[in-house]
Amino acid sequence: MASDDRSPPPDHPHLPVRAAGRARALRDRETPTKVTMPNGEQAWALSRLDHVRAMLSDPRFSSNRFLPGFPSLVRERPQEMRERQGRARLSLVMMDPPEHTAARRGVVGEFTVKRMEALRPRILQIVDEHLDAMLAGPNPADLVTALSLPVPSLVICELLGVPYSDHDFFQTNSSTLLSLSAPAEERMAAVDALQAYLGELLVHRREHPGDDLLSRQLAKSDDVEELVGLGFLLLLAGHETTANMISLGVVALLDHPDQLKAITADPSRTPAAVEELLRYFTIAEFATARVAREDVELGGVLIRAGEGVITLGNAANRDPAAFADAAELDVERGARHHIAFGFGPPQCLGQNLARLELQIVFDTLFRRVPSLRLAVPADDLQYKDDATIYGLRRLPVTWDAQ
Repeated sequence: MASDDRSPPPDHPHLPVRAAGRARALRDRETPTKVTMPNGEQAWALSRLDHVRAMLSDPRFSSNRFLPGFPSLVRERPQEMRERQGRARLSLVMMDPPEHTAARRGVVGEFTVKRMEALRPRILQIVDEHLDAMLAGPNPADLVTALSLPVPSLVICELLGVPYSDHDFFQTNSSTLLSLSAPAEERMAAVDALQAYLGELLVHRREHPGDDLLSRQLAKSDDVEELVGLGFLLLLAGHETTANMISLGVVALLDHPDQLKAITADPSRTPAAVEELLRYFTIAEFATARVAREDVELGGVLIRAGEGVITLGNAANRDPAAFADAAELDVERGARHHIAFGFGPPQCLGQNLARLELQIVFDTLFRRVPSLRLAVPADDLQYKDDATIYGLRRLPVTWDAQ
């Protein structure tokens, strides 16, 4: 977006670089502000938490990314991207009620708190196995490849019924798809490859069903194209977001040893710490863009039909009107009203799974490796400033021999 200051605040080195300038410039605005998107179109930017929550719960704003005026983070307009893809079905995150309500109802039962808790023993086993391998291997190690990425990848693969042996394929294509700098042709090729893969997998699952989410959805629906969209969404979000939050959370907790000590001494505090880390980083900053379907007055401005709206999630989750000392990490905050998972009916389907994975990883990692520390200076860490989902490229760590 235009006039984005790329330098992070010196007193908060872990604030996503791409959001730092916007947060400083827009956080104190009392009203939504017009900004210019990469494709030259304008959209309204919301930086206050109350404005964001009001917009996300208002049915007059649409999630359909192919409607004229929907804001785009890449140079192509959404309509041009749709033309490249040919006929495109709307995925769950692009639907509006009542279609969204019906589609979500068909799968939301897979992600209840009770069903996710049933996965706890298996997630614990996966985390322990990867920590065993890391501790038995070279020291220092890259925590991204040793733990952060493989744990959620294996969990979502088992949940969906996707062979984990194919993880290099979908992780490579996911990385290309989420890159803001990759050419449009490469991103579209990644979409095509992932959709073709899932289509073939669903054909196989129809003939050889298993005890997994996609098999259960196939038993209820013959719409393979719709299930490809669902699998695409869950596979992409199920590993990329949680993996990045694991790495970022580890860095933040190592940077705040007193707060880390508090949760290691009392793991009952970990759930609140997870909420605070989700608020603090807001890694999917633009996941909740919308376009107005009719004229709407919001925050003292008139947003006209056909105008796009983006949420500056980092600014909203650091809104001083909503969070005291909002720029500080405070694991005791209890910040459950953040918007890291969105807000209202379309909020993140897999948030219960993400919370559980983060709690298990942080508790297990710091219990088993209490001497864990960065193996390089914090200033040498490389962040994903060119991706739609923020994170770390590598996280070199070391520990004392046990």
